[in-house]
Amino acid sequence: MKIAVIGTGYVGLVSGVCFSDFGHEVVCVDKNPEKISMLEAGRIPIYEPGLDALLSTNVEAGRLSFTTDLRAAVDGAEAIFIAVGTPTRRGDGHADLTYVFAAAEEIARALTGYAVIVTKSTVPVGTNRKVAAIVRTTRPDIDFDVASNPEFLREGAAIDDFMRPDRVVVGVESDRAKGVMGSIYRPLFLRDFPIVYTDLESAEMIKYAANAFLATKITFINEIAALCERVGADIKAVARGMGLDNRIGNKFLHAGPGYGGSCFPKDTSALARIGQDHACPMQITETVMKVNDAVKRRMIDKIIDLCGGSVNGKTIGVLGVTFKPDTDDMREAPSLTIVPALVGGGAKVRVTDPQGRREGEALLPGVTWVDDAYSAAQDADAIVILTQWNEFRALDLSRLAKSMTTPKMADLRNIYSEEDTGAAGFTAYVSVGRRDSFKGELFQQSQEARPGRSSLSGTV
Repeated sequence: MKIAVIGTGYVGLVSGVCFSDFGHEVVCVDKNPEKISMLEAGRIPIYEPGLDALLSTNVEAGRLSFTTDLRAAVDGAEAIFIAVGTPTRRGDGHADLTYVFAAAEEIARALTGYAVIVTKSTVPVGTNRKVAAIVRTTRPDIDFDVASNPEFLREGAAIDDFMRPDRVVVGVESDRAKGVMGSIYRPLFLRDFPIVYTDLESAEMIKYAANAFLATKITFINEIAALCERVGADIKAVARGMGLDNRIGNKFLHAGPGYGGSCFPKDTSALARIGQDHACPMQITETVMKVNDAVKRRMIDKIIDLCGGSVNGKTIGVLGVTFKPDTDDMREAPSLTIVPALVGGGAKVRVTDPQGRREGEALLPGVTWVDDAYSAAQDADAIVILTQWNEFRALDLSRLAKSMTTPKMADLRNIYSEEDTGAAGFTAYVSVGRRDSFKGELFQQSQEARPGRSSLSGTV
């Protein structure tokens, strides 16, 4: 089949490359000529493990190409995927559909025959019908169908998610469109991966409901972590005990500094707005958003407490700033709240991240970038683990401690333990959701000076 993919951002590029690996002829379209030139040279504008090799393989096989010419890409295509950005609209929290609707109109003008116009972007309920109306108004003479095919790709594991999905969701309204979509995903169907066919509205809602639920799960375990610190429980034991229940499962039960990224923040915001617009408030989702913001602020307090009640004049090393490991994505990362607060408090912040510097230099002004954890820790008053990159999971803790002025660690991903750090020479260690007794004299003084604080945790 010939497929056109409009947009070479994260979703569009991964989808286009993987469709071509299925054996389809895929043309990826983008208005940015520099991005297209980069892709034609075999270089990708995002960091996603394995994507560059898969792209090169399919370009060499003649199945994958890139262009700025939408009309040429659409000509003869049996399916056209819209995979443009839907960022949160400023001021009201709605998803901004400007790019989706512009793409729909441009596709309509370029169509030469029947095609299925597939929305891959995450869009509010009702968007596909609006896309159909735009196409119909622009080209009342053309025969087409619309389909909703939301993505469920985890950054850092996107290729495996595409090739081995939990499910593929397809919203269609005609047998003809269903046949086209079935042909596209036939390689997955033959390997018994579930393909769920629904109406348009249900497909659109599935995406938002799934992401809101996962965001809720993360936020719930972070709230439980805060309570664990107060009562002396261990969040790792609690999460394991919960996760072994098949009705709950163990995924997304890792306490930390809150969720971020390209999906959860904007999708929870959009779902909340959809509920408000339809007089059906999404009260759980709205609360999740508020609690997630509070979690980030709680991490700031934890770091300040570790430093004796103030970070002014302190040198702090920060390990990891992307919202998760194995990606260069900084969107809504906890670091964008935590690091500026430290800088604003007078700290000298050194940052290291295996992939985050390209975006992070513009997003985190006032910090010093270094190459590794040991450079970040040199003569530092505290070290903070924000992102659980593999490089930070097996550090030489003794070397780290010896290089610091005051060896203290805020481990916001629970990678280490007080036993590990204490044996290595750290004088203070705090994590998330655990009763850390090894905090040092200044930390204890800070706790006693802060009303309403638990002597066990240093956090609200």
